[in-house]
Amino acid sequence: MDGEVVSTASADGGSDEVGRSISHEVVGDFLDANVEEEEDSSVAYLDNKMQLRDLLDISQVLSEAGSAIIDDSFTRCFKSNAPEPWNWNIYLFPLWALGVVFRYFVLFPIRAILLALGWVIFLGLFFPLHMALKNHDHTRRQIERGLVEFICSVFVASWTGVIRYHGPRPSRRPKQVFVANHTSMIDFVILEQMTAFAVIMQKHPGWVGFLQTTVLESLGCIWFNRTEANDRHAVALKLKKHIEDPDANPLLIFPEGTCVNNEYTVMFKKGAFELDCTVCPIAIKYNKIFVDAFWNSKKQSFTMHLMRLMTSWAVVCDVWYLEPQTIKPGETPIEFSERVRDLICLRAGIKKVPWDGYLKYHRPSPKLTEKKQQNFSEAVIRRLQSRNEGQ
Repeated sequence: MDGEVVSTASADGGSDEVGRSISHEVVGDFLDANVEEEEDSSVAYLDNKMQLRDLLDISQVLSEAGSAIIDDSFTRCFKSNAPEPWNWNIYLFPLWALGVVFRYFVLFPIRAILLALGWVIFLGLFFPLHMALKNHDHTRRQIERGLVEFICSVFVASWTGVIRYHGPRPSRRPKQVFVANHTSMIDFVILEQMTAFAVIMQKHPGWVGFLQTTVLESLGCIWFNRTEANDRHAVALKLKKHIEDPDANPLLIFPEGTCVNNEYTVMFKKGAFELDCTVCPIAIKYNKIFVDAFWNSKKQSFTMHLMRLMTSWAVVCDVWYLEPQTIKPGETPIEFSERVRDLICLRAGIKKVPWDGYLKYHRPSPKLTEKKQQNFSEAVIRRLQSRNEGQ
C-alpha cells in the first residue's frame, strides 16, 4: 500500500538517539565512580578529568556501535536464514543427492508441464470471453474471477503447495478491507485461489507487469509506483471509491509495503486504517521445512524465485482469517494499525520491529558512510596529536 509513510524513528535518528543515550549513561557512571577520588587529590582529579575527556572522545565510537546495532535489527528483517546443513555425512549424502536428482529431473518437469497446460487453458478462455462479454459486465466479472482463482490454484499445485486455511472464507461486502503480512508475491496467489481479491501492488516490469495490466486489471486491482510521490493521492482516492462499491472484489492490502522474511513484521502504513471501514486481518505463516518462501526482490527476480519454489519438495503454509476489527473511539489510525499488527504477529508467531519497510529502498549511500568514517578518523588523529604535544 502506497499510503503515507509513517515511522517512529528513522535509521539515522534512531542511531543518534542510541549514541547519545549510551554516552550519557557511561559518562554518568564514570563520574559517580570517581567523585570521591576527585575530592581527595587534585592530581587524581586532573588525571580523572583527562580520562573523562578520553571517554568523551570515544562517545562517537559508541554512537557508531549503536548505529550498527540498529542497522542489524533492520536488515535482519530482509535476510533469508539458511537452514542448518543435515546431509553432510556418509550415509545421508547419497539420499540427499537422489532427492536433488528427483526434484530437478522428475518433479520439476511434471510441474512445468502442469503450469504450461494451466496457462494454455486460462489464456484460451480468458481473452475470448473477455472480448465476447464486453457488454455484460456482471457475467464477465464472475467468469474472470473464476478463471483467476483457477490459474492461482495451478500455481499452487506447481509448488506442491500444502496450504491450510483457518477461519471463515472472505466474502464481498462494502466498507471493508483485508490486510495481511507480506513475505512474497505468492502471498497474493495463495489468497487469490480461495477468493478473488482486488489487490494494491507495486508496478512490476516484464511478464509480471503484463499480467498486471491485462489479467489482474479485470479484478479491479490498483497499481502504484513507489518512486512517484504523486501516486499516493491518486491511490488514496481509488481506495475510497473501491470500498464503497458493493459489487467490487474484496480489497487486499499488504500494509508493510515490502516483502519481509516471515520472521518479523515492519511498521504498517496507516493508509488502510484511515478509510473509515472494517479491517479484516489475515495472518500468513510459512513453514521452512522444505523451502524458504521469502522473496528478496533486490537479489532475485520473481522468475528465479518461482524456479526455487518449483524445484523444492513443497511449499507449506498456514493462513488465518482473523476477526474483523474497527477503529475504537479516540483511537488514531496509527494506533489502530499497531493493534491489528499485534493480532497478526500473535497468530502467526512473528516478531514486531519498529522500522519503516521503505527504508529498505532508501538506505544511506556508500559515500555518506565513507564521509562519516573519514570525519571520525580525522578526529582521532587530532586527539592523538594534541596528547603528544601536551606531553
